[in-house]
Amino acid sequence: MSCIEQMKYKLYLERTSFKEAREYIEKNSEEVYYVDPGYKIFKDYYIIGVPPVALGVRGKELLFTYVKPCHGTFVMGIDSEEEIARLRENEARKIKKSLKGEEKAKAESSGAPASFADIYRK
Repeated sequence: MSCIEQMKYKLYLERTSFKEAREYIEKNSEEVYYVDPGYKIFKDYYIIGVPPVALGVRGKELLFTYVKPCHGTFVMGIDSEEEIARLRENEARKIKKSLKGEEKAKAESSGAPASFADIYRK
């Protein structure tokens, strides 16, 4: 097993919370996939985090959270078309397009359920 730090990567956030990392990935990705903690990427790296754990795709780059003990949570990006293809295949049902522009306005305009009963109808 090699170290992920030996791969060619970009750091986007350093020493952040899981929530801030997830929000960054959601806002800066073309596609967002939600995986369970322990999801394996690059054959031998396990994603650590508080569910829902977001993985983002931006072009050929995979955005993900990386936890380094004693240093905190980071958002990293690594170019890997193979890993993105595997992620799409395994998690296709969980895809969520990033909310940008008009889609974001539509999402904000949809109101909350009017009553407790409305929650369970959906």
